Amino acid sequence: MKKFILFFLITISCGQLCFAQDINDEITLIQAEFGMGKKQVVEAIMDLPESLTSGFWMVYQQYEGERRLLSRERILLINEYLNKYDEIDNETADHLSKSLLKNSTSRAKLHQKYYKRFKKATTPRYAAKFFQLDTYIHSTIRNLTLQELPFIDEI
Repeated sequence: MKKFILFFLITISCGQLCFAQDINDEITLIQAEFGMGKKQVVEAIMDLPESLTSGFWMVYQQYEGERRLLSRERILLINEYLNKYDEIDNETADHLSKSLLKNSTSRAKLHQKYYKRFKKATTPRYAAKFFQLDTYIHSTIRNLTLQELPFIDEI
């Protein structure tokens, strides 16, 4: 199943990119495609009983709305890094580092906030299972992205 998820993530991440006009269009297209596919994966892995599905999906939609904003912010920071790569000075490095740290902290806070909501809508076990899956998906994407980004002064 993990190989399927990884293949799916790579396909979704690359599929619509070539049609976008600017970074905001690219982000919107990627997030739209990714969101539809992610929901299918979540649905298959979670395997929720009928009695919990309504509450789960209501919380999921709220969570995804907030998570998408953080992901957009992170993508824009990566884009900024790439655009300024040849001229990264101490000030730029400090700005980008602080911004990424803030983004990561916001993501952790989002998980804390929504763990409580998922737990209330389902059970602690299903809430934990969802965040295990969500963390796996987004860690995989981050790792794939980081593998492609050059280190400062690498090129």
